[in-house]
Amino acid sequence: MISLGSLFSRQPAALLGLDISSSSVKLVELARDGSGKLVLERCAIEPLERGWITDGNVEKFDEVAEAVRRVVKKSGTRTKNVAMALPPSAVITKKIILPGGMTEQELEIQVESEANQYIPFSLDEVSLDFCVIGPSPTSAGDVEVLIAASRKEKVQDRQGLAEAAGLKPVVIDVESYAARLATTRLIENLPNKGADTMVALFEIGAYTASMQVLRNGEVLYDRDQAFGGAQLTQLIVRQYGFSAEEAEAKKRNGDLPEDYSSSVLRPFVDSMAQEIGRALQFFFTSTPYSRVDYVFVAGGSAALPGLTEAVTQHTSFACTIVDPFDGMEIGSGVREKRLRREAPSYLTSCGLAMRRFLQ
Repeated sequence: MISLGSLFSRQPAALLGLDISSSSVKLVELARDGSGKLVLERCAIEPLERGWITDGNVEKFDEVAEAVRRVVKKSGTRTKNVAMALPPSAVITKKIILPGGMTEQELEIQVESEANQYIPFSLDEVSLDFCVIGPSPTSAGDVEVLIAASRKEKVQDRQGLAEAAGLKPVVIDVESYAARLATTRLIENLPNKGADTMVALFEIGAYTASMQVLRNGEVLYDRDQAFGGAQLTQLIVRQYGFSAEEAEAKKRNGDLPEDYSSSVLRPFVDSMAQEIGRALQFFFTSTPYSRVDYVFVAGGSAALPGLTEAVTQHTSFACTIVDPFDGMEIGSGVREKRLRREAPSYLTSCGLAMRRFLQ
């Protein structure tokens, strides 16, 4: 989609990870210290109003571009290069097997001719990219290649948002891949470096919860479900008569009536735990698997009080809130207290920022 070659020099150039979801824009910038340890240099989050981004489509370009400008200013960064992502629904991916030993140019020609079979649009209308994953697991001498394609206007929308904020888009990724990259680092901190460990990752956004089951870096299963944090906002509106904007602000600031916890929050957390349990059951009934080792929850609603306990109780699997910055040094420009509260929201933007170090 965008040439990545120029990005990867021996000292990787500074890079922002910018995640634009339906409810907010999140920015992360990472570095490494002298010992090679990751350092969180900057992070910032800026809310978006409902309807500005719908199903990954930019409906209100100027408003979102202004929010991107605000998040850059808020973070204090001077870095211009940015990695962004498209939702999985906007990207067609396909693994193919090709003969080994081809030059980059030969690979490109071969990929284009293969892509015609899998992409339901004319190749003139799509941005196409590919990467060689490694030797083919099934045929000696061949290589496994991942093709990714997206409609040009989807890619151009993301590029345009970055450019309107004075940034230079150098990587366009897929949101689920970026989330997976950040999660893989955390799985490696589990006992036995996470080998053969099965993790069900739930990213709970405003309107959608995406589930990926990971083992040894492979995705065994993925699925999206229509539930998210916006439902809690609607319940607050219904219970107390606030406007949607007021309810969202009060939810973020914890500025709600005394009975909120018992009459609104707890029933919502229980219903979310049930949704997670249902999604896991669906995975078990449609695959050969019957258990997972851990449930990881990320996204804006992951830190709701009592959620991990409710999920463990409902599913009998250990449930953990994802902190993508776990084990990193925290730079002086980051407000740590606030970061701990918002950390689960930064999973995808953290994965995008990690692209800086992928050789």
